Amino acid sequence: MSDGGITILDGDTLRSLHVSLQDDTVSLTGGQVLDLAESEASQSLFGLSLPQHLKSSALRRINIDGVDVDVDFRRTELSREEASRKLSEYLSAIADELKGIDLGSRPKNPLVVSILDGNALRMFLEDEDDFAMIAENLFTDLDTEDKGKISKSEIRNAVVSMGVEMGVPPPEEVADALAKKHIAVIHNIKIVNGSELRKVLADEKKLIEVIAKISQKKHDGKNDQKSTEIIRDFLEKSGKELGLPPSEANEAVILLYDAVFADIDSGKGASEGKDEFRKLVKEILEKFAEQLEANPVYCDLDG
Repeated sequence: MSDGGITILDGDTLRSLHVSLQDDTVSLTGGQVLDLAESEASQSLFGLSLPQHLKSSALRRINIDGVDVDVDFRRTELSREEASRKLSEYLSAIADELKGIDLGSRPKNPLVVSILDGNALRMFLEDEDDFAMIAENLFTDLDTEDKGKISKSEIRNAVVSMGVEMGVPPPEEVADALAKKHIAVIHNIKIVNGSELRKVLADEKKLIEVIAKISQKKHDGKNDQKSTEIIRDFLEKSGKELGLPPSEANEAVILLYDAVFADIDSGKGASEGKDEFRKLVKEILEKFAEQLEANPVYCDLDG
């Protein structure tokens, strides 16, 4: 799955991957099976080295959990049939982990990557308009004599020189190299799509706890403060625990909050009764879940 310069690796590619053992294979150790699965998965995912957390989580899915269990399994001699079955199980587990198929824990995240194939760099080299835009950003730094004029060729040379100083080859060489061998880069990005929030909505006990916390904020707050203001304030501060993106993450999150509460404010935003307040909180959370499912938000994985 691709989206505007980035690619989402959510396990679909691995599900269509069929790996067979060589015809002359009689047996393999568990370690050889795991190495083969990881190698095949890596090749299927643009040559990326699988992150350790992804491999560890996938191994837990096939009951290889803990250092001792891992070591014992890697030393175990497996028949051809056992090796083939475990190979398939491990690849499926990696795919499930990327897809976020839940095993009772919080949903996992797919890998968000950029595929560097030289196309963007080549467009920069060939498109005068794009080059001029970059030139404007460098203008102030390069116009040391404050003449107000710098040629595009001077800026181009400056960009090349800056790259060489940092150990980067000239753009032409980089573009050619990437065209021959693409490079995939993993981004530290989390995709918030409402899945965690829907779990809260489906868990009556958890939902009651959330409503109780917000109700306490209402009780402690000013009498003239609208219910929607109290709820929004709580979610902006504590929404991450419910599966909402951090309110300070980016402009998309601000627009998300504005869209949800604008819709609510146009209706029954001033509900005061206990039952009405409970319904209002649930309605707002449901609207967040709907919005995030339709338009997932990308934010920092550590945010």
